[in-house]
Formats: sequence, C-alpha cells, structure tokens
Amino acid sequence: MSNYKEIITKAVKSKCKKRFTNNFTVTIDDEPNTILGCWIINHQFRGINNGDNVTVNGSFDINIWYSYGHNKKTGVYASTISYTNLMNCNLDMNQNDEIVVKALKQPTVSNVKIEGNNVIVDIEKELGVEVIGEQIVKIDASLDPDDYVELLDDEEIENVEAEYLD
Repeated sequence: MSNYKEIITKAVKSKCKKRFTNNFTVTIDDEPNTILGCWIINHQFRGINNGDNVTVNGSFDINIWYSYGHNKKTGVYASTISYTNLMNCNLDMNQNDEIVVKALKQPTVSNVKIEGNNVIVDIEKELGVEVIGEQIVKIDASLDPDDYVELLDDEEIENVEAEYLD
C-alpha cells in the first residue's frame, strides 16, 4: 500500500462569468425631449454564497442629461439603482468558501429611449466570480526523491503564454 501525504491548501475551486443586459425605467419630472447624455458611476457589488449559486447584489448611480421645454432647457436626473444577479458556478459550495466578484466589463449604457416622462435605459455589464476554498492534494510519499524529474526550468516557465494558463 502506498504511503500518501495530504496537503491542504486554498485554491480556486470554480470560475464563472456572465454578461447581463438589463433595462431600467426611470421617471423624470420634466418631460424630456432629447437625451443629451447618460452615464453610470459608482458601481459597487458583493457576492453571496447560495449553496451551488452565487447571488451578486450591487448598485450604481445613473445620471441622465436631458433637454425639455421644447429643447430650451436642460436638466440632469440622478439616481441609485440596485440590482441582483444570479450566477451558476456549477459547484456545491460550503459556507467557508470565499466569493470573489470582479466587474469584467463595467456597466455601460447601450440604448436610451424616451416614452413620455419615462426614460428606458438598457445597461450592459459582465461579471466574473471565483470561488476559493480548501482543496486536498495527495502526494505519494513512497517515491524516492531521485525519482522526481524537473519538468520545466525557470526559462521555460517565463516563456509560457499567460492565455495558455487560463
């Protein structure tokens, strides 16, 4: 029977990413004639472990610059919008796993439409999630250290393309 040793380490257990397109309707007091600009700032988010899914709760500020009164006046509408997105990481997570959420593509406005006092804004974003937890690596301790073979030298490691490792 082989003699195994176990190394317990933290490792990335699962990765997932997802692109979201959501539309939000905001009501402006003045009836806008033209949208002059629309931008998103202050994007904040946090991932919550839901067993086999990650729930991302976040928010951002939306600013809409518009003209009204037959294009004779301008105004800016500002509001904070909250969102919840569900991401499936195809992994049975435990409560000790760490959830790391990254914005791979910050929220951006892809389309704006005026309907009376309502402005409908389409917003795109891409989120990535890494689940980090304990992993066990088994090592055959019965091997003679002379049996180990150096697979890569330092020069070969430096020449490995980063995209290959992903």
